[in-house]
Amino acid sequence: MFIRKARIDEARFLSDLSFRSKAYWGYSDDFMEACRNDLTLTPEYIASSLVFVLEDGGAIRGFMGLEREPDGGCLLKDLFIEPDVIGKGYGRALWNHMLKVAQDLQVRNVTLHSEPYAENFYLLMGAKRIGEIESTVFPGRKLPLLEVEISHQS
Repeated sequence: MFIRKARIDEARFLSDLSFRSKAYWGYSDDFMEACRNDLTLTPEYIASSLVFVLEDGGAIRGFMGLEREPDGGCLLKDLFIEPDVIGKGYGRALWNHMLKVAQDLQVRNVTLHSEPYAENFYLLMGAKRIGEIESTVFPGRKLPLLEVEISHQS
């Protein structure tokens, strides 16, 4: 298993992976179609953000995307795992990589707008719920707003 920077030519594959991963939670086809634009990665996003893929056995098993925030923090925009390997440690590996990247950037915290079904994973990884945020896709739908403080060695 290894983690590397995503390539811009992987945008379509990663978009499809994010869609499959979101669908894992049993959402309706209509719900999923409404989310498609939000789940689409562009080559520009990959080029301008910190997007990393996790490969194992010659295949991409998941990816994560981290964006710098104007306040000096970061937003974990994406963390998606192939549905057939959820629960195999790939999410934890990507989370730990995200923490290392955030440490290297010297940020104090990383926020994330969690998929409600994935909130427990993030809480187990050390994130804290700090509130809710409205969905960008469905007005009135609230998503968990989480934050993890980044420790820095002196």
